Amino acid sequence: MLNFTVGPVMSSEVVRAIGAEQVPYFRTPEFSDLMFENERLVKKFAKADDNARVCFMTGSGTASMEAAVMNIFTENDKVLVVDPGNYSFGHRFVEMLEIHGIPHTIIKPEFGCGVTPEQLAEYDGKGFTGFLVNLDETSVGVLYDIKLISDFCKRNNIFLVVDSISSFLCDPFNMKELNVQAMITGSQKALACPPGISLIVLSPAAVERVYQNKPKTMYLDLKLALKNGDRGQTPFTCAVGILRQINARLKEIDAAGGVESENTRIGGLAEYFRNRLKELDLPFKIISHSLPNAVTPLSPREGVSAHEIFNILKDEYGIWICPNGGEFKDTLFRVGHIGALEKRDFDTLLEALMDMKKRNLI
Repeated sequence: MLNFTVGPVMSSEVVRAIGAEQVPYFRTPEFSDLMFENERLVKKFAKADDNARVCFMTGSGTASMEAAVMNIFTENDKVLVVDPGNYSFGHRFVEMLEIHGIPHTIIKPEFGCGVTPEQLAEYDGKGFTGFLVNLDETSVGVLYDIKLISDFCKRNNIFLVVDSISSFLCDPFNMKELNVQAMITGSQKALACPPGISLIVLSPAAVERVYQNKPKTMYLDLKLALKNGDRGQTPFTCAVGILRQINARLKEIDAAGGVESENTRIGGLAEYFRNRLKELDLPFKIISHSLPNAVTPLSPREGVSAHEIFNILKDEYGIWICPNGGEFKDTLFRVGHIGALEKRDFDTLLEALMDMKKRNLI
């Protein structure tokens, strides 16, 4: 199968080979050294402060989203959260804020669009203490303007937490310059490893806040993650194999030119696919007005089911694209550009779509 979803994605041969090995015991100096290297390279690629810390959590990206919310904010905060709707990944932040009793106000962008300066201006000087944003709203392929959000947070002295699960390594990002206090990502996106590990990069100010707060949790208490991270370990049994795969993947990226090179590679694949889509005059509309590098959201012509396109590609051509659920099940699908993909892979997908067009299936 050829995989164009946005997680899990295609992995390199090196990463897959590690997955076939016996999982080693991990309470060892060797594993600690590997974890220290993982932390160093993640901080390097996120362009984090030298004194930033990285917490590696065994759990999906949602686990780290909730860990960040409950360890950084309390009922004494007043949080702004970007939420385009209940179909979105950004809406999970809203649900978490509600569960943990944290006061919040929703900023709702127009469908397919980013947050505007006018929307943010409404909240200048209103005493907000936190800001939560899912930087690449992968459900509809919208990349928010992080510089705009950062400037707003700086002038209002607001603590900025960014879910960069689908945008880390894909789009330019400088955690220190943007004054992002916490950045979240996961193993199954541009890191191109199996799902099961998520991580949180914490600025020194975020580390201080974590140690001050007392969330009602044990497994997601970041104090435990930080204390064990001092010795290159995790507080509980971790997904050892995936952390080893992440190590190999981080070193692959570093050897290939680092984060800038990876941004360029993924962005080049996105541009190639989108240009070829237009050249071939395929009957799809790109619905996002602020496209990320990671994914292209496509809407088929009226009367054609996006979910049926997904099924035909899967069953007849051996190709996975990324389906949508809920209200967008039949009107939207997505093509990812992350993972171990090359231009020839997109040619294969485009040939399949052209064949479906000839058969009057799209």
